[in-house]
Amino acid sequence: MATTAELGSAFDAAIKQTRKSIKDGMIAVGGEPATPYLEKLEKELKVERKNALERGAVDREWFQKTVRWLIEWAPETEAALIAALGRIARAAPITQP
Repeated sequence: MATTAELGSAFDAAIKQTRKSIKDGMIAVGGEPATPYLEKLEKELKVERKNALERGAVDREWFQKTVRWLIEWAPETEAALIAALGRIARAAPITQP
């Protein structure tokens, strides 16, 4: 089982990657700026980070929904965001809500 520090660190890395993508001006698959998507992702990561640290696990439904949503708009060339979410999955068990 992951430690709280490992889980927090995984979320922090995902938030950092999200901010980097905003700074770099990521463009979504549809050709529009990805900033609104990234800002929403950052907010959701912050909320789920708090919840996951309290329960010691990542909510499975949230994780699956977030990954599916990310894949809808993130370009294939931007695998760093998906990798950052993968780190969260490896850091703690994913549980049913």
